[in-house]
Amino acid sequence: MGTLPCVVEDCHGVIQLYSDGFVNRLDDSLMNFNITLQDDGSVVWQDSVFDERHGLCLRLYKPVSATKTSKLPIVYYLHGGGFCLGSRTWPNCHNSCLRLSAALQAVVVAPDYRLAPEYRLPAAIDDSVTVLEWLRDQAKCKSLDEAFLDCADFDRVYVLGDSSGGNLAHHLAVQFGPGSVELSPVRVRGYVLLAPFFGGTKRTKSEAEGEPEPILNLESLDRSDRFWRLSLPAGKNADHPFANPFGPASLDLERVELDPILVIAGGKELMKDRIKEYAMRLKGMGKNVDYVEFEGKQHGFFTEDPYSEVSDQLLQLITKFMHNN
Repeated sequence: MGTLPCVVEDCHGVIQLYSDGFVNRLDDSLMNFNITLQDDGSVVWQDSVFDERHGLCLRLYKPVSATKTSKLPIVYYLHGGGFCLGSRTWPNCHNSCLRLSAALQAVVVAPDYRLAPEYRLPAAIDDSVTVLEWLRDQAKCKSLDEAFLDCADFDRVYVLGDSSGGNLAHHLAVQFGPGSVELSPVRVRGYVLLAPFFGGTKRTKSEAEGEPEPILNLESLDRSDRFWRLSLPAGKNADHPFANPFGPASLDLERVELDPILVIAGGKELMKDRIKEYAMRLKGMGKNVDYVEFEGKQHGFFTEDPYSEVSDQLLQLITKFMHNN
């Protein structure tokens, strides 16, 4: 009689990976988010399918005040969750997008992407590219979601990625380069990386000495390691190019031209040093990169409370970035 499969990875009880490769994932409807929806009616939203082959949907948001002549910028929002968790339907993601649309007076496009370990990287990267291609098709024909996109300015698209979404935003910036020519008439003007989830086998000082972060944020060091084990191609470590932009096998970014990038980190994040190094190294290469650190804040401070005072400051910063680019 053979040995029964056993759990080899347990991610907060939400995801369990068994020794035979089977994945047990807790249904979203059974999860206790303990988050209040903050919908004041100033933004309307709807869901749309962008990838029928993989059954992937996105959520569109726009201010109630928008008209066909408004021509609002588009904010393409990529949620976090270590590539293993998260959805456009989760209340923290939904609240964040409502706030972004209202505060930035923008059309927000918030997609799902395939999650690991069922779908390891580069699945999420491929899906994030598909969304931009879907947006390009919408700009050309504007037939599927005209009611929401008739006020959108496809010439002013800004990619905003949170945590693992910030990692995806980096890969999009590298792939499409300045002006995102192959997406025409869509034009990406800049990228906002909100606490991008990067990795590496060598610990930084903040990772080695920082205080553990709240469970809600899902990013204390052991959880980060687990996310990489679950999301990277089997057998690869955190120096893989999907995780580490400056790993031994990663693309030489000095040779890559990039659109403007705004990098944000919390002063108490375990990943702070890694995030700052990413921004400073790119800046040292002559890239148009700005780094802003919010003192005393931990990972997920915006998604945890998008209506807080510090979130107001962040939104003002993003507004300025969009205005300048």
